[in-house]
Amino acid sequence: MRILLTGSAGFIGTAIGRTTLADGGHDLVRVDVMLPAAHRIARPPADTHVLDVRDAASTSAWRDVLQGVDVVCHQAAVVGAGVTTADLPLYAGHNDLGTAALLAAASEAGVRRLVLASSMVVYGEGAYTCPAHGPVTPAPRSVEALTAGHFEVLCPLCGEALASDLVDESAPLAPRNAYAASKVAQEHYAAAWARQSGSSVIALRYHNVYGPGMPRDTPYSGVAAMFRSSLERGQAPRVFEDGAQRRDFVHVADVARANAMAVAAVAEAAPGSFVAYNVASGQPVTVADVAAMVAEGARQPIAPVITGEFRLGDVRHVVASPVRAAEELGFRAAVDPRAGLRQFATASLRE
Repeated sequence: MRILLTGSAGFIGTAIGRTTLADGGHDLVRVDVMLPAAHRIARPPADTHVLDVRDAASTSAWRDVLQGVDVVCHQAAVVGAGVTTADLPLYAGHNDLGTAALLAAASEAGVRRLVLASSMVVYGEGAYTCPAHGPVTPAPRSVEALTAGHFEVLCPLCGEALASDLVDESAPLAPRNAYAASKVAQEHYAAAWARQSGSSVIALRYHNVYGPGMPRDTPYSGVAAMFRSSLERGQAPRVFEDGAQRRDFVHVADVARANAMAVAAVAEAAPGSFVAYNVASGQPVTVADVAAMVAEGARQPIAPVITGEFRLGDVRHVVASPVRAAEELGFRAAVDPRAGLRQFATASLRE
């Protein structure tokens, strides 16, 4: 099978490339624009086509790399929450326009299969239940509540604190920041492309990805990498809010396996289909626990500092249901985050 891998030089793209090659029998076409925010070393890896997805529908170089491709595995994106509203054009350009241009070029080249890197951020706040009113959809947390240190999500009907539930793929999409909005748009473009062209799409909604090769101290760094960098400087990791916010941390090796499974599955999928899967460990942890586990793995007896600070675009709890991915894709995470995060403390990172 000939697979076009965008974002191939990135953290996740590199891991997918290794897994794809290890599986054998595939011809991998690597594409990456080598954005400085993601790559401090501008020299691309060997066999990488340095191309911008935003140009995919208009340049002959893209037509050449798409020839004979069976499946596009689309990882290229600008990530992070988006710090200010000035970041909106950046996300819309690379993620939304880039995906639309790639899909148009794929149609022109006769490519009918796509695996899309999506994210758990498309859900906004996770799933919640009120003891009195059952499942409810909360409003975004207010600046006033966050400033006062009231971090839990409240029932819109009675004002009581809600209990978080597992989020499955049928949950409504409710993006809360620029990056999340761009990932929702990518999914919608891909679904429309599938219907209009008779193509097939599998979208993988990654939860918090970590592992060897993660970038160090860039806008692309995850919270686990930032905690580790603090410890290496002899500083306490700084944890926002009260540290009790729950997340699902999934190892990059598991994410790469999920992509390999999705590539195989989408090749057999029905024309016009779009299916999303959570890619998660299924074992949620609190952010304060992440800081503590990284410190333990680094053998640094430095307790995290719970700052009470907040970012307005952050959500409180997002905990995934791994059931659909297990039943339909055959994906189950192999790395327990409680072991993986401790090992991550001394793993090699991307400078």
